[in-house]
Amino acid sequence: MDFKNTADFAQELDKQDVLKEFRNEFIFPQLQGKDVIYFTGNSLGLQPKTTRSYIEQELDDWANYGVEGHFKAKRPWYSYHEFLTEKSAKIVGAKNTEVVCMNQLTVNLHLLLVSFYRPSKNRYKILCETKAFPSDQYALESQVAFHGYKPEDAIIELIPRPGEYAIRLQDILDTIEKHKNELSLVMMGGVNYYTGQVFNMQAITQAAHKAGAYAGYDLAHAAGNIKLELHNWNVDFACWCSYKYLNSGPGSVSGVFIHENHHRANLPRFAGWWGYDKNTRFKMQKGFVPIPTAEAWQLSNAGVFSMAPHLASLTIFEKAGMEKLTSKSQLLTAYLEFIIQETNQYLKQINSPTYLKIITPKNNDEVINYPSSINRGAQLSIIAENMGKELFNKLTDKGVVADWREPNVIRMAPVPLYNSFKNIFDFGQLLKEILS
Repeated sequence: MDFKNTADFAQELDKQDVLKEFRNEFIFPQLQGKDVIYFTGNSLGLQPKTTRSYIEQELDDWANYGVEGHFKAKRPWYSYHEFLTEKSAKIVGAKNTEVVCMNQLTVNLHLLLVSFYRPSKNRYKILCETKAFPSDQYALESQVAFHGYKPEDAIIELIPRPGEYAIRLQDILDTIEKHKNELSLVMMGGVNYYTGQVFNMQAITQAAHKAGAYAGYDLAHAAGNIKLELHNWNVDFACWCSYKYLNSGPGSVSGVFIHENHHRANLPRFAGWWGYDKNTRFKMQKGFVPIPTAEAWQLSNAGVFSMAPHLASLTIFEKAGMEKLTSKSQLLTAYLEFIIQETNQYLKQINSPTYLKIITPKNNDEVINYPSSINRGAQLSIIAENMGKELFNKLTDKGVVADWREPNVIRMAPVPLYNSFKNIFDFGQLLKEILS
C-alpha cells in the first residue's frame, strides 16, 4: 500500500477498518480531558469496559451463595477455568485439550521445566536468545543450578551478528545443529520483548526435534499479538501471561499449552489436586491420577477473581477473530514504520543530529523455506540517536504512552483492538513537533 502522511489518509483507513468499533470497548487513560495515544499494550493492555461487570458478577455470587457458588454461581467456580479454554485455544492455535489457564507466567514456566528439562550427563544444555525477558533468564539459570550445572556452561545464548539487533533464523538453526549432541531443550520467547522480533517457531521446533531436544516458548509478547499454530508446529510446551495484548489486568492469570503427544507420557511433574482425575478427585485418595489433558499440570483450584477479567477480554477476542486482528496489526505497524521514516526525512532536511533507528526487523527479510513466517507483530522498537530518554519523556508529556527499556530503546505497540491509524498520524505530528 502507498501510505500518505496526512490526516485524511489515516481517517480513510479508519473508515475502512472492520475492527474500528472495538476501540469503543476499552477505557483510555486521560490527559487534559483527552484520550492518550496508548502504545503500551505490549506491557499492559487497556481495560475492557465489560471487565467490571465480570468481576462484580463473582462478587455478587460470593455474597449470595457463599461456598455454594462453586456450583450455583452463574459461572460455577468449580469449573471456571473451563470457560477460558476454547477461547484461549483459538488464540494460540491449539486443541482444547492442550490448553489450560492457571497460576502466573513464571510459575508455569517452572512447572513446565520440571517436565521438559530433563538433563543427562551428555544432554544438559538449554538454548535461548540473548536478552530474553529477565524472568525467563532467572528461571533457566535457577533450573540448571537446581540440577547441579553451572548456567555459564549449560545455557547457550543466541547473539545477533555484529552491528545487527535481530537474530537470523539460519544462525539459530546452525547453532542447534552445532550442539545437537548436548542439547536438552530449546526455550525461547516467541517474540523478543526488547526488539519485537518474531521467531520462526515452526522452523526452530523442527530443528530442535531433529536434534533430539524439546522445544518450548514464552509467548508473553506473542499471545494475542501474532497468529500462532502451536499444535500444527508440534511445539512441546508454551506459556504466556494475559495482561499484555490479552488485556486481562495486571498480574492476571497465565495460560499453558502442552502438546497432546505428552498428555499420556510418563513425564515427571509437580502435582496438585486440581490436576487429579475429575471423576474421583473428591474421594481424596493417595496416589496422583492425572487428568489426560493439559489440565493435569494444574495445582490449585481456579483463581476466579483473576480469571473473570481474562474471560471478559477473551470474549472480545472471540468476536474480533485473530485473522482480522493480525491483518490489521500488520497494516498498523507498517504505517507506524512509514511515519517514523517520514520523520527521519524531515530531520535530515533540517540537519538535525537526531535519527530514529528501528531495530525491529521488517517482514519477509528471511524466509528460508518457511514462506508463512513473519518477523514482527504489533511492536516497533526504536533507538533515538543523540536524544534517547529525553525524547521518551517529552512524548509522555504530550500524551503518548510508550515504553522505555534500558539502555536506549523506546518500544511502541500499535494494538489493533484499540489503536487507530489516526493515532499513528497524530503521533507523527507530535514527534515532528518535539524534534523540531
